[in-house]
Amino acid sequence: MAIRIGILGYGNLGRGVECAIRQNPDMELHAVFTRRDPSTVSVLTPGVRVHPADDLPQWKDELDVLILCGGSATDLPEQTPRCAALFNVVDSFDTHAKIPEHFAAVDAAAKTSGHTALISCGWDPGLFSLNRLYAHAILPQGAGYTFWGKGVSQGHSDAIRRIEGVKDARQYTIPVESALERVRNGEAPELTTREKHTRECFVVAEDGADKERIEREIKTMPNYFADYDTTVHFISEEELQRDHAGIPHGGFVLRSGKTGWNGENTHVIEYSLRLDSNPEFTSSVLVAYARAVARLAAQGDAGCKTVFDIPPALLCPESPETLRQLFL
Repeated sequence: MAIRIGILGYGNLGRGVECAIRQNPDMELHAVFTRRDPSTVSVLTPGVRVHPADDLPQWKDELDVLILCGGSATDLPEQTPRCAALFNVVDSFDTHAKIPEHFAAVDAAAKTSGHTALISCGWDPGLFSLNRLYAHAILPQGAGYTFWGKGVSQGHSDAIRRIEGVKDARQYTIPVESALERVRNGEAPELTTREKHTRECFVVAEDGADKERIEREIKTMPNYFADYDTTVHFISEEELQRDHAGIPHGGFVLRSGKTGWNGENTHVIEYSLRLDSNPEFTSSVLVAYARAVARLAAQGDAGCKTVFDIPPALLCPESPETLRQLFL
């Protein structure tokens, strides 16, 4: 029987989840839920209906996993604990500094209801998190680094759009090339947040909005922009659609470390991603982990998880025997 998936939120991420489900024959999209008027939302999958988000409690026994596709700034901190009381859930919460408190809230709801929840699943946090962990374990005498971009950050763009007076926005995260090369060379430099990345914002302001206030709010926003050199450009809606319609991204996880009795040998681990579509790739990760959540839930494994807690074999539809033959 196919794993029945529900989607909450049908923006870029939700549409990506729908496309990813189509590539996984053991899954089916069962329903889409939105805070918008459902009559204004059209999905791609034949026969699937769009329902008001308020109807979620009525679907309590109809879904195997609900994938939450809202933003980390304000949506997921409220939605994920509430939905974990009703469903097995997966989210892509990506405010790194707030993951511990988000985990605690979701864990309490999931354990009380007997559901399985997975938070902070995507490529970072998510796949990059796993690579940081592996590299740290393998090269304990070393230093780890993560560089993002150049690319559009969905979470940061969403955070800008939540500012009063902002109509639309795109935010690009850009690695500082000289810092990246120093790490690749095995220098193990000590780098501040500001020395590793810059942030560039393209903002469409509403008519009459206070642009100076908007720029100030962006540049001082904690957890998003306050620790970076940030440039803000105000452009027209037409310019945004013409020049910034795509959502590319990517990045690098590196660790340089020493081995040998006296640390005489240097090693550099590098993992990288180059993505044409940030939301579609993130969605593909969410769907693979939704399979793992469905399997853990079937075993009665209640509570909140992160990617650190999921055995890799649970992500794949193939049997353990087939996985050993193909990939080991």
